[in-house]
Amino acid sequence: MTTSHAVVVGGGIAGLAAARMLARDGVRVTVLEGSPGIGGKLRVSEIAGIPVDEGAESMLARRPEGLDLVRDLGRSGDLVNPGTTSSGILSRGALRPIPSGQVMGVPSDLKALAAAQVLSPAGLARVPLDLVLPETPRGADVSVADFIGARVGREVVDRLVEPLLGGVYAGRAELLSFDSTLPAVAAAARTHRSLISAVQGIRDAAPKDPGPVFATLPDGLGTLPHLVAADLAEAGGTIRTGAMVRELRRREHGWRLTIGPTRDPEYLDADAVLVAVPAAPASRLLKPDVPAAARELARIEYASMAIITLAYRATAFPRLPEGSGYLVPGVESAAENGGRGVKAVTFSSVKWPHLRDRDPGVIAVRCSIGRFGEEHALQKADEELAATAMAELAATCGVTELPAESRVTRWGGGLPQYNVGHADRVAKVRAAVAAEPGLAVAGAAYDGLGVPACIASARAAASRVLDHLRSREGADHDRAGG
Repeated sequence: MTTSHAVVVGGGIAGLAAARMLARDGVRVTVLEGSPGIGGKLRVSEIAGIPVDEGAESMLARRPEGLDLVRDLGRSGDLVNPGTTSSGILSRGALRPIPSGQVMGVPSDLKALAAAQVLSPAGLARVPLDLVLPETPRGADVSVADFIGARVGREVVDRLVEPLLGGVYAGRAELLSFDSTLPAVAAAARTHRSLISAVQGIRDAAPKDPGPVFATLPDGLGTLPHLVAADLAEAGGTIRTGAMVRELRRREHGWRLTIGPTRDPEYLDADAVLVAVPAAPASRLLKPDVPAAARELARIEYASMAIITLAYRATAFPRLPEGSGYLVPGVESAAENGGRGVKAVTFSSVKWPHLRDRDPGVIAVRCSIGRFGEEHALQKADEELAATAMAELAATCGVTELPAESRVTRWGGGLPQYNVGHADRVAKVRAAVAAEPGLAVAGAAYDGLGVPACIASARAAASRVLDHLRSREGADHDRAGG
């Protein structure tokens, strides 16, 4: 279909994966990325000579889409897995293990939960009431906090579920959708009166040896977009950075995109357009011709956060941390509760042995700051955010030295919030877009924030575009008497 031209708006991993699929199927593809570089939230740079990701550092190895893409790029042999996935929770003033037998913080093993000492005695005593309580009424959707809190108590929500979800969404359990953020648990809970029994069923059905949980690339997951871009170029695709799409309008036989400033606009025509940008810019582009989709996209909120990366001499740690890191519940980290503001710490050089091998004398640590509704915590200079991270490591790890190097990466509006009603909003967006021939949407705003989920979204959107282009070329062929 080299006579067909498709434009992909957005050069993140979803847009690049979709563009590659189109180009490999013979479509002439142009990717338009408004920022100076590609990759979106996947970005890597060196700190103290070690490549450490500034955004997502790994992808789920138990979903196939990310690994499949790496394999298709001929780089499956490069994949590396964590040296450890054990992690802890800073709860009630001490670092404690995440209880075994849990699924995203929802417990199934009461003995393991008690042994972890994450909950207070009163909170622990509340949990087994789930086994005798009547069924909790549930409509089309409910918040994570409302349903799980009703079953096993609010303390489980605050000290287990919320910090684990916070690592993914930087959201709030009282707002996040149970169905959209914990789909496996939510589905199981519909067939069990007890939530604990539902999670036990999930655990029992899981493979006994499922293999590694996460995977990354040796020079950082931030190298993946560039590998995809190189493959896309080899297939004949074009990537333009610094090309901000200002307007998208339907034409008689396709779409017209307006690029650049008002004073000097550029127009680009396409037979199909795949929009792979966050919800707010997608809403702006779709508003003129697909207002129903634009309205729903405008309702998707985003959380801002910052990643502070610190490189210490290995001797700065009284002893090397054993786990990959720890999470901090909001009830512990909130400034109003006397907390230090850090919500998660990852010991990158411990979690990823290949980084430690690069320089055994350096320990790289990533600290995450910022939750939905806490934008004020980020209204500080880089030096203050770095100092917050240093104070966290001093308090929990006894590190008294200054880091050899530090880096602050801000992700303003970086994480979409799958709040109550999210699935319904997405369904309405897709229904409205489906009514427009040659238009598709993809990205983290829809069905999952992780890399594999974004790639799955890209594949579905690219398939929709290909179906349209094939039917269009078939109709042109018929009209020509072929």
